[in-house]
Amino acid sequence: MDKSEILKRAQDYIAEEKDERFSKEVQELIEKEDYKELEDRFYQTLEFGTGGLRGIMGGGTNRMNTLEINKATQGLANYVIKAFPNEAKEGTLSAVIAYDSRLNSDVFAEATALIFAANGIKAYLFSGLRPTPELSFAIRELKAQTGVVVTASHNPRMYNGYKAYWNDGAQVIEPHDTGIIEEVNKVTDVKTMTRVEAIATGKLVIIDKEIDEKYWEMCKAQLFRPELIKEKAKDIRIVYTPLHGTGAMHVEKVLGDLGLEIITVPEQRDPDGNFPTVEKPNPEEKPALTMAVELAKKVNADGLMATDPDADRFGTAFPDKDGNWVLLSGNQMGALLMEYCLLSRKELGKMPVNPVIIRSIVTSPFGDYICKKYGVKMEEVLTGFKWIAAAEAVHESKGTGTYVFGLEESYGYKVEKEVMDKDGVSAAAMCAEMILYWRSQGKSLLEHLEEMYKEFGYFEDRAISQNFPGMSGVETMKNIMSDLRTKAPTTLGGEKVTKIRDIQNSVTFDPANPASKNPIDLPKSNVLQFYLESGTIVSARPSGTEPKIKFYINTMVPAKDGSDAWFADAKKKAAELCDNIAKGIQTMIDAAK
Repeated sequence: MDKSEILKRAQDYIAEEKDERFSKEVQELIEKEDYKELEDRFYQTLEFGTGGLRGIMGGGTNRMNTLEINKATQGLANYVIKAFPNEAKEGTLSAVIAYDSRLNSDVFAEATALIFAANGIKAYLFSGLRPTPELSFAIRELKAQTGVVVTASHNPRMYNGYKAYWNDGAQVIEPHDTGIIEEVNKVTDVKTMTRVEAIATGKLVIIDKEIDEKYWEMCKAQLFRPELIKEKAKDIRIVYTPLHGTGAMHVEKVLGDLGLEIITVPEQRDPDGNFPTVEKPNPEEKPALTMAVELAKKVNADGLMATDPDADRFGTAFPDKDGNWVLLSGNQMGALLMEYCLLSRKELGKMPVNPVIIRSIVTSPFGDYICKKYGVKMEEVLTGFKWIAAAEAVHESKGTGTYVFGLEESYGYKVEKEVMDKDGVSAAAMCAEMILYWRSQGKSLLEHLEEMYKEFGYFEDRAISQNFPGMSGVETMKNIMSDLRTKAPTTLGGEKVTKIRDIQNSVTFDPANPASKNPIDLPKSNVLQFYLESGTIVSARPSGTEPKIKFYINTMVPAKDGSDAWFADAKKKAAELCDNIAKGIQTMIDAAK
């Protein structure tokens, strides 16, 4: 892109951006003649994708700022008015807006609320930061037509985002996602009003405890054994960190009401969008839990819990028999929670007719074996909890199944029906009960997990992420995915690839016979999966929220005799295979750069 085009885009942006903080940034870059930075900010427009917006905050069309938020909200408002003509005519349209602790989240949330209000849509705005799952709950509770949460979830501090929800409390999917995108792209004028005017006209309503209290009660109502918690809660001590996000008030309240002793990491309790104690506020990553582990050791805790800034992801760690703290993967905790829910339903006579569990395609098949034992259907959907919620809704509406649990490997779990998204708060409550249950059986969670491996087979998973920033990175990502399709590997980690599933092209095929293709029934998505002869699955998927490709390795060693010797050997084999596959993936990435 030449300098004249960059300058024109920058000047056009300055003329349109009403927030001086962001326009000033761009003006200063022009004065410094920093064309490299200007190019990165203007080589493309931050796209309103199928889930909304996410990007680095700052001035520019390729950044998260007030101008992009305003356009997105006006487009969403226009679509909602068209989608609900009767409510629009009656003046009964409404939207719920929540936000997390990130920098500018409160500013973006209020701008969103005032645009809805100016378009005749009553805006219910939370009085302070709230978790994403509570936003989903509030949409259903208030019978709103749409909702927005301003958050970038677990991304680094420089990011923020904007997720759009529909009247079912789930993130928008087809056809609404494409319809909203079309409206956003057509926006030329944005309606807004002042906060004073919006409140005076009744179009802006501030909400807080009336929703909080119902949400807390809902989370506690999911539990199977309240009598066990009442009797044994004081037997365990939990260290918790909200990683400077929204979770403290809710996790402390829900678990505290249950009588559990919760010790929150003091340095990470208060909301802070600078996330001063962590590089990434992501409970999936071990460094983010360093302070929590240190505190857990100091107070001799029985477990550690963590939520990300918008409290939809839930991470855990537990001490092993040698006193070493082990961070459980999303697949491991998902399998534990799933099995506990199924076991409890069976023991207590609460298993519904045609029970269904739903997982994402990159989640370990560990749960498939558990479902088979309990006679429960396991369904696969695309990555993203909106697809789990959509599948749940289809089963409920058609009567083809009853949802009992949903999970994805990226620390997402949903134990309830009242929230149509992953929920770290309700997961924390269920995990606490599960800890107490297995303790009542004389086992720790880690000991029970080992029992599950010996019964169902040993499963190990790895995730590899490679960043590709800037304009050249976009091209590199395209080249890698193209090469994987046109020059598909026939072996990975020394193992033969027996099947490839290309979800973008809706087919599966044997790489030894590419012409022999079988259709698959999933929406199109840029994902490739390689099935190895051992049962291992390797998936490649460009991130929808960051400039990176994610590779997922899910290994499996079949159960044998349940002995300690088999278990040790299985762990060794799985680790070696994961290591070999990871090396092969890295070599491929390096070659494509």
